[in-house]
Order: sequence, then structure tokens, then C-alpha cells
Amino acid sequence: MMHFADSLTFSGRKVVAAWAALPFPALSGSSLPDTLSAHQQDVPWKLLSSWREQKVSCCFAQSVVLRGICQEKATRSPLHSCESPEQMLQQFLHTQFPGAFSTSHVLQQPCDTRPPFPQFFSPLLTRRGFLPDKAQGSSSGGVQSIPVLAALQSSPVLHSLLSGLCRELRAPHVRRWSSFFAAGVEHDDFQEALEELKTLSQCYEAGFGASEDEGDSD
Repeated sequence: MMHFADSLTFSGRKVVAAWAALPFPALSGSSLPDTLSAHQQDVPWKLLSSWREQKVSCCFAQSVVLRGICQEKATRSPLHSCESPEQMLQQFLHTQFPGAFSTSHVLQQPCDTRPPFPQFFSPLLTRRGFLPDKAQGSSSGGVQSIPVLAALQSSPVLHSLLSGLCRELRAPHVRRWSSFFAAGVEHDDFQEALEELKTLSQCYEAGFGASEDEGDSD
């Protein structure tokens, strides 16, 4: 995972954020291009961090995997000219995040959610984890599989997350925590780590290292 994250970071960046749509919101029977076209205004995945929710407006690099969506082409979708499911997802990502370095993978097999997987899904979902065309009540037998989208992303959202973490670590008077430094942490090393965290957060500000990013994206 560390090497994978390294492939998505440059210009001094070292970390990526995990996002997911579980399940990926899709109507029962809809094709892959129809499903992606339905989310042109806003991406449906959510940040998997405990940090407060933030909307994704841009990113520097990302790797996205979508599985469990019917891959037949639609006749009237702007994505119908794409030759493969990966190209459809890649075109969708290019539209949402122009200029970002993106890799995409599409798998036909959905995520298995049969027991012992916890059944925390909406009762409106079908057994295959899709949204029905019309509300049909709860699904008999529970949700057995779901379409899923997962992403690792280097984006400006990490600026807020890392700088917020830095502020929270500066707030307490750590000298009062005898057990903290009794574990072998030196105060000077702690302060140096905070400065490195602050510098790292600045690498995720929008516009930082734009020229280098453009070179890497090409």
C-alpha cells in the first residue's frame, strides 16, 4: 500500500486519502455509461476519514476502482463512444477532475455481502444492492451483493485534514503529559515532527507546485 500511495504522490506530497461509495448508487438494470452520466454534477463517493465531510472539487492524482455495474453500452449516453469500461470511467474522471493524473479499473464482479457481512443497508435496496426504479419495500433475504467504488486520491482536501491535525496536536500542553515523554519522545523531536506535518499540509494547497504537477501528469 505504501508503494501504491507513492505512485500517486509528487511535489513533496506523501499521503493519499481513501474514498468509497458503498454501495455505489445505481438504478437496477442501468448500464455503466448511464450510471456514470447520472453523477456528472457531483461524485458520489465519501471520504473515509473521521475528519469533517468536504466536497471534492479537484485533485492532483487518483486511482479509482469500480465493480459490480452492468457494462453494456447505452445508445444515447455521451460515453457510448468509449471502447472499454475502463475508458468510460477514465472519461468520467477526466470530466470531473480535468488535468489530474488518473488510473481506473472496472470489474464486473460485485462485492459479496452475504452473512457474516453486516446488513446495515437501506431496506429499499434490491438483493444485488441497486436502487429500484420504484420503491418496493424491503428486500427479502437481505442484500447479497453491492456495486462498489473505491478510490485513493491526492487532493487539496488533505491540506485541511493535515493542518487540522497539526493544530490539534499543538493545542495541548504536552509538557504536562509526563507519560507521553516517559515513553521516549523528546520534546524537540515532537516539535520538529509538528513542523514537518505543517510543511506537508502546505504541499496540498490548491495551486502548490502546479508546474511540477503538470509535468508529472503528462
